[in-house]
Amino acid sequence: MNQFFAIQTIGILGGGQLGRMMALAARAMGFQIIVLDPEENCPCAAVADRHLKAAYEDEAACFELLAACDVITYEFENVPLSSARILESKLPQSSRLLEITQDRILEKEAVRNLGLETADYHIIRTREELDIFTNFFDQNPHKTFLKTARGGYDGKGQFVLSGPEDLGNFIQRHYNPDRAYVAEKAFDFDMELSAIVCRNARGESKVFPIAENIHRNQILSQSIVPARIPESTRKKAEEIALHLAEGLKLQGTLAIELFLKGEEIRVNELAPRPHNSGHFSLDACLTSQFEQHIRAICNLPLGDVSLVSPCVMLNVLGEDMDQLDREKIGKHKLHLYGKKEARHGRKMGHINVLENSLKECFQSLERISIH
Repeated sequence: MNQFFAIQTIGILGGGQLGRMMALAARAMGFQIIVLDPEENCPCAAVADRHLKAAYEDEAACFELLAACDVITYEFENVPLSSARILESKLPQSSRLLEITQDRILEKEAVRNLGLETADYHIIRTREELDIFTNFFDQNPHKTFLKTARGGYDGKGQFVLSGPEDLGNFIQRHYNPDRAYVAEKAFDFDMELSAIVCRNARGESKVFPIAENIHRNQILSQSIVPARIPESTRKKAEEIALHLAEGLKLQGTLAIELFLKGEEIRVNELAPRPHNSGHFSLDACLTSQFEQHIRAICNLPLGDVSLVSPCVMLNVLGEDMDQLDREKIGKHKLHLYGKKEARHGRKMGHINVLENSLKECFQSLERISIH
C-alpha cells in the first residue's frame, strides 16, 4: 500500500473553526475525520465523520481516538498536555511543541535559544520575582504588557501597565501567587506581521506569503496580503519562519507573530497550528494553510503556496453579524463557521476580499462596511 492510502483516518483534538477548516480540506483529499470536542454542536462536528463528545482531559476518549485514527492533530494549543502525551505516537505536531507554546516563558526561551529577538521581558513566578520586578519598574517606569504565562488569547489574561500605580492595582486586584507571569516591555513597532510555515517529517518546508495584521480591541481585524513591506523584510521574515521550523523540529504548521520596527524584526508569539492570519490562503493561494497542514502531518509532499491574488482578510465577529449582507459582499468570499451563538468579540467567520490590487481591496472593504 502506498503512502497516501496508508493513512485513512485523521483525528482532530478540538472542534472549533480551525478544526472545521482542517476537516474540510482533509475530506476533499479523501480522508475520514473523527473530532474530539466537548461541545454538542461544535463547528467541526457538522463536517466530521464522527464526533467524540467528551472533555479534552477524558483519558478513555483519548484512547478511543488513538485507536480509531492513523494520524492525530490539534487545532488549538490549550488542549491538556496529558491528553497530547496519550496521543503522542500518532501526533506529528508532538506534545513538546505544545508544551513550549502553552507557556510564554518556555516559548520566549525557545525563541531566544535559537538566536532570535523578542521583546525585553521579566519572568514573574514567585513573590520574590514580583518584588524584584516592582523595584525595577518603580525606577524605570515604561509601558509594559503583563501577561499570564499560561492561557489567554485575543487579549485575555493581559494587563497594560503605564506606571507604578497600574502595577499596584494589578497586585492588589489580580495577582495570583499560584500563577506565573511575563512582563513584556512594550515594543514601539511600526507594523505587526505574521509568517506561517509548514514542514513535514522529510524536512520539506514552505512559508506562506507574509501577512500584515491590523487589530481592533486586541482581536485580529484584518490581514493584508501581500504585506506592504520591502522585499528584504519579506525575505528576513521568511528566514525567521524557516529557522524556527527547523530548530523546533516542526511537523505540521507554525504561525509566527512578528513585530517590525524599521528593519528590525522581533518574534512576538508562536502558534503550533493554522492561524487566523492565514485564512487568506483559502482563496488567495494555490494551496491553503489547512490543506498544507494535512499534507504536513501526513508526511506528503507540500503544495505550492504562491499568491494568486492580493487579498484582505476581514474577520466577522459576533457584533458584526447583524450588518452582514451577502449582496454587499458580492463576488468576495464569505466563510462562516457554523457557530450557533453570536457573542461580542466571538469569531463567527471571515471574508476574503480579492482584487487585482490592494488599493481595490480596500475600496471593496468600504462597500462591505461591516466594521
